[in-house]
Amino acid sequence: MKIASIINGAESIDNREETLMVYNPHNQERVAEVQLADENELNAAIDNSYETFHHTMKTMPAHKRADILLKAAELLEDRLEDFAQIITKEAGKPIQFSRAEVKRSMQVIRFASEYAKQISGEVIPMDAAIGGENRFGFTKRVPVGVVAAITPFNFPLNLSLHKIAPAIAAGNTIVLKPAEKTPVSAYMLVKLFHEAGLPVGGLNLVLGLGEELGDPLVKHEKIHKVTFTGSLGVGRIIRENAGFKKVTLELGSNSPNLLFEDADLEQAVPSLVKGAFAFSGQVCISAQRLYVHRSIYDRFLDDFKKRTEELVIGDPMDEATDFGPMINEEAAERAKSWIDDAVIHGAKVHTGGEQNGTLLTPTIMTDVKSNMKVIAEEVFAPIVSVIPFDTEEEAVKAANDSIYGLQAGVFTKDINKAFRVADKLEMGGVWINEISTYRQDNHPYGGVKQSGIGREGVKYAVEDMTEMKFFGLNLDSYQ
Repeated sequence: MKIASIINGAESIDNREETLMVYNPHNQERVAEVQLADENELNAAIDNSYETFHHTMKTMPAHKRADILLKAAELLEDRLEDFAQIITKEAGKPIQFSRAEVKRSMQVIRFASEYAKQISGEVIPMDAAIGGENRFGFTKRVPVGVVAAITPFNFPLNLSLHKIAPAIAAGNTIVLKPAEKTPVSAYMLVKLFHEAGLPVGGLNLVLGLGEELGDPLVKHEKIHKVTFTGSLGVGRIIRENAGFKKVTLELGSNSPNLLFEDADLEQAVPSLVKGAFAFSGQVCISAQRLYVHRSIYDRFLDDFKKRTEELVIGDPMDEATDFGPMINEEAAERAKSWIDDAVIHGAKVHTGGEQNGTLLTPTIMTDVKSNMKVIAEEVFAPIVSVIPFDTEEEAVKAANDSIYGLQAGVFTKDINKAFRVADKLEMGGVWINEISTYRQDNHPYGGVKQSGIGREGVKYAVEDMTEMKFFGLNLDSYQ
């Protein structure tokens, strides 16, 4: 299978040598050959999106945008298995979780379809100001223009749609630059939207290397907003290069989960196994740091280890598989080196920690120190650290001792303590009696500190993809 960028509905395939192979992380079978775009193609895509915005999308009525989105959701539902299979092949995600991602993606599009008809402004009480008598004022939200969407490999369909669907709902056009490791699902998605009736210039796909196309995409004068999900390092560069453009950055995390002495372990332990090791820990809000009250620490650790070792490791295409490979061998080797470094400095591996190619077995660590990479940085791997605490203040202080602040989990039956702790945690979101890894597609999602800027979740993304425009009228002029 050979794929290329899609600009104004046409694939730009030629005989150039600049190609990239996409391999299945599990067995290294070739999934696709990608013809890489150059800067000329990128500029063509941006110009086409700019023209389409001004000539078509900007004036497209809300009901039509909503209908296109609804049709796209219906088409995706019809092709659920096709998309799930390709996600598993290009990302190595177990098929059961790939199907769940496609179902969530359908929901994102439907949320966007519904919200496209609800974008509204407000009437301003002009006479509240001295001299405002006989003046009428109101606001409306207008689309920003061309949105650059730069997406990661870990949820190649759903995270792309968290950018694309709200952009369409708001009346924008999009230039999509997906992760080079997982371009096939993006390629299929763009074709699906065109089939659903979206003007072909409304969504252009550029397949290329981030280091070559990232800067010119972000800096381009015809790009009005940049929305990015990925690493902190790249996010910093985007923030510096974007100038006065609107920017949404969904960056890293090392999410803490706090279990107090009255936590329901029957509910918490299996949830945290899933939260720590789903998609081999390659999730921004993966449960990376578990702070457990000392009175339940031993019981928790024993059960957590037992349930972790029951995970079925194997071929992601197997229906029974719970746990598969990391995205590539380099990522697995990097994570293994962090484990080894922590052990050298006194940490203990309770289970896992074995690497073979792209597979790193689910790893539970204890006796970690706050300056170890497995605690201080985002591991983005199947590594979780379990840390005892004695007091509420100690746990909150440790959880907040991070450059990140995306999402956290708090487990307690004491509702007063739950809200008190949640208020003290420096996070964009806190779940009570739920794992940090849980995300719904309709709540505001985003971080504080160096976890990012702005919020996703369809309604909140639409707000960031529109501008508020004021209209004022002097009624005296009509008398």
